[in-house]
Amino acid sequence: MAALRDKKILVTGLTGSVGYPVARRLAADNEVWGAARFSSARRRARLEEAGITCAEIDLVVADLDALPDDFDYILNFAVLHPPDFDTALAANAEGIGLLMAHCRRATAVLHCSSTGVYQPDGSHPFKESDPLGDNHRAAGLTTYSISKIAAEAVVRCTARMLHIPTTIARLNVPYGDSWGWPRMHAEMMAAGTDIALHTEEPNVFNPIHEDDILGLIPGLLEAASVPATVVNWAGPDTVSAEEWCGYVGSIIGAQPHFTRTPAAIPSVAVDTTHMVELIGPARVEWKEGFRRMAEDLLASRSR
Repeated sequence: MAALRDKKILVTGLTGSVGYPVARRLAADNEVWGAARFSSARRRARLEEAGITCAEIDLVVADLDALPDDFDYILNFAVLHPPDFDTALAANAEGIGLLMAHCRRATAVLHCSSTGVYQPDGSHPFKESDPLGDNHRAAGLTTYSISKIAAEAVVRCTARMLHIPTTIARLNVPYGDSWGWPRMHAEMMAAGTDIALHTEEPNVFNPIHEDDILGLIPGLLEAASVPATVVNWAGPDTVSAEEWCGYVGSIIGAQPHFTRTPAAIPSVAVDTTHMVELIGPARVEWKEGFRRMAEDLLASRSR
């Protein structure tokens, strides 16, 4: 993160699994503000102890008067999963547009989107130009994909109207040593719980470790442009959930058990060619990252 020093940075959604480690690491060398609803006083206190200035902001309402407008960079990790589209569109799409307008003097904006915006197509590795669709509806996230697509449209339009250099990065299965969807699978195996996977086998993704998420942010900000840059943000390996569960299970001493259902997130593997050309590759290979995650789980269970 050496490229980001002595900057004033706003991170939204920092009470989420991705925004928190980003904000915490950036706060070591920058003035970091965090915007969120802060429903947990304990979590807010932990952020403030890390040197982050917390601003209580609800992007559904988008009352931003109390928020400064002189940030160097805006990193948007905020997302809601409500069942109704009015709330989802207000929070996930309208909110970031209004925030960009409020902070229009920013040097660059990084909007974290999702590879869940692609139209499901088996194990096909999606390029940024591939068709978009309602990827997550079958898994019960009825508003997620459509509101994320809407958010991309709002961000693209706002970047052009206000001439704010912007990158839209479509994130694929983020995880760290102690968090993320793969960690949930590990904990389910340890508890002897069945893991629901899609009926179309194998279920392939490009998981990206926290270290790479952090390490690639400076490049994503540098790549910001008008019109907005759109790029997949993913790990270096395409791997199936079946394979990573088997690998983690061999480390923690647990056997994965799967239930197959169409009501699960389908495969979302991506082509990272554009990302590598633009900002370089992610470097944490999946077995290395998942070994660290498994060892962290074992350590936590022994405490």
